[in-house]
Amino acid sequence: MIERYTRAAMGRIWSEAAKYQAWLRVEIAVCEAYARRGRIPAEPMARIRATRVEVDRILEIQRRVKHEMISLLTSLEEQLGADSRFVHMGLTTSDVWDTATALQLRDAADLLMAGQERLRQTLRACALRYRDTLTIARTHGVHAEPTTFGLKVAVWYVEAGRNLERLRRAREAIAVGKLSGAVGNFAHVEPEIEDEVCRDLGLGVEPVSTQIVQRDRHAEFCAALAVAGASLEKIALEIRGLQRTEVLEAQEPFGEGQKGSSAMPHKRNPELAERICGLARLLRSNAHAAAENVALWHERDISHSSVERVIFPDSTILLDYMLDLTAFVIEGLEVDPARMAENLEASHGNIYSQRVLLKLTESGLARQVAYELVQKHAMRAWKERRPLLELLAADPAVAERLGPGELKACFDPTWYVRHVETIFRRAGLT
Repeated sequence: MIERYTRAAMGRIWSEAAKYQAWLRVEIAVCEAYARRGRIPAEPMARIRATRVEVDRILEIQRRVKHEMISLLTSLEEQLGADSRFVHMGLTTSDVWDTATALQLRDAADLLMAGQERLRQTLRACALRYRDTLTIARTHGVHAEPTTFGLKVAVWYVEAGRNLERLRRAREAIAVGKLSGAVGNFAHVEPEIEDEVCRDLGLGVEPVSTQIVQRDRHAEFCAALAVAGASLEKIALEIRGLQRTEVLEAQEPFGEGQKGSSAMPHKRNPELAERICGLARLLRSNAHAAAENVALWHERDISHSSVERVIFPDSTILLDYMLDLTAFVIEGLEVDPARMAENLEASHGNIYSQRVLLKLTESGLARQVAYELVQKHAMRAWKERRPLLELLAADPAVAERLGPGELKACFDPTWYVRHVETIFRRAGLT
């Protein structure tokens, strides 16, 4: 199995230690705001700053009290003694939890954007390498007209840029905190405290909240991840199609000593691309779950919490892995220009039918008449496995309108790709 995904940064963001550290960071930031207002004396504040996350102790307390926030606060009380009265003043669990989750999601988004940009640059290099490599374009899986492999990849490159922008917007949407209390009306914490703390943490502020940050933000974030995953699936699905035995124009990397089948030694399967396609389905299902979390009872219920414990780490870790894997596949993609050239000829010239049609209409022939004329010979070319050019040249109805040289020119594949440079310039690839 080919693997290169060794980065553990995304996983660390969602560890128990990182979660409680983010919670403590929010608690301390609130205390700092109070201290600046003289509501927490200097000595207790110094001791609060020195507190630490003791995960094992927190989990031990949790087994008894069955409440994560109280477990953290109890652990802090053991460290602070009487000074613990200054911690969590006026706050509810979701004030800390949602604000801390914003820190985690923001950090996760930064890693995802870096991975998306790495993939984008990999696609850029591939598109430029094969900019002028002729291949057949397909619609409905059927040969259509000539294109270049670089143009195929250019589509993915530009789409990767759109996904990067979507991730940036999603990061902005979820990078907000709230400290407005149990029902969002600042009954026990002033709005100025919320503004100050969120600013210190590098977060925006939820303008109007209930007990929680509103979950349409998180649904948008998960949707952006799902769309990015769908784009990776799009790339992987194309590679799977190109690796089919009957096509064999490109193949994903296959390492020395790698095996494709336990039964058939000849098999070289697009396993990595298939893996990407499968994982994209999980991202979409998680996005659906995030959308289900938008509607909660009144000012808040807890039904979203159990879902988010799964979908936030899973979706970010999944996409991080998929971005890395897709970049690996593209970097090691084995492209076969010779096979592409062979496949260009597989239709007996039928891929040039539209240009012949247009030339006939330019000569004055009615479009429908010209269409039926070309179609008749195209179907015969398929059936008899004879060159379309030969059949057309032998038809007096064609010969009286198009000379031999003019007809032959219609079968030049380079005519179809004469605007590649313009397209690449529009795509920012020059």
